[in-house]
Amino acid sequence: MQPSGKIASLTELNKRSRDQLILQYLPYVKRIVHRIATHLPPEVDIDDLIHAGIIGLMAAIERFDPQRGIKFKTYASFRIKGSVISELRSRDFLSRPSRRQIRQLENTYQKLEQDLGRSVGDEEVAEEMGISLEKFHQIKKMAAISFVNIDELGLTAKDQKQDVFSWLAPYERNDALTLTGLKELKAAVAEAIEGLPEKERLVVSLYYQDELTMKEIGRVLDITESRVSQLHSKAVIHLRIFLKKRGLLD
Repeated sequence: MQPSGKIASLTELNKRSRDQLILQYLPYVKRIVHRIATHLPPEVDIDDLIHAGIIGLMAAIERFDPQRGIKFKTYASFRIKGSVISELRSRDFLSRPSRRQIRQLENTYQKLEQDLGRSVGDEEVAEEMGISLEKFHQIKKMAAISFVNIDELGLTAKDQKQDVFSWLAPYERNDALTLTGLKELKAAVAEAIEGLPEKERLVVSLYYQDELTMKEIGRVLDITESRVSQLHSKAVIHLRIFLKKRGLLD
């Protein structure tokens, strides 16, 4: 059972020991880490990521301000995921050749779909790239972890997203440019998701909004976990291509 995230006041938060809160939210940290780890190579140490997630949780406990109008669980989710992603970035486990392969994969997808005027299959892309289907799936899996969707912040309700956008901008100064950029990104991601094929859109919705695991999504859709992972990876590639066209992703 996941924590409710209902912490009524800063006074209530202070009354509870940090250790108690960490124990309460530890299953949530582990769930977040295992969801992210689905897309990671096996050599990445899950325990290290859990440790990073706990550091993010501790930061959330220290800095949480209920007067900002955001639930603790929402803020903690942002901090936990941010800490885990920072840990992954510090390792930079995607090598330069891997990044080149990801760019080649995205460019091939874009070219084929423009030329053919339809969504293309894995076999077609692999053949165009001149690689085996196994190698293709390896690259596609790497592509899925090189992009973080706005919804990866763990937000669902529209007002919660807007509140966190305000929180992300420096509170002491008027940073309209930052807020405008975040709003533009959110709108573009929403538009891109709407344009996805039905199965990809459903996987994205179940994974990011309903926060189901790949295995749980497989049970819901009556497909294998591997197929869910493939659909997710393909959806992320389509999102990356869309955002690159909009100039919102390098």
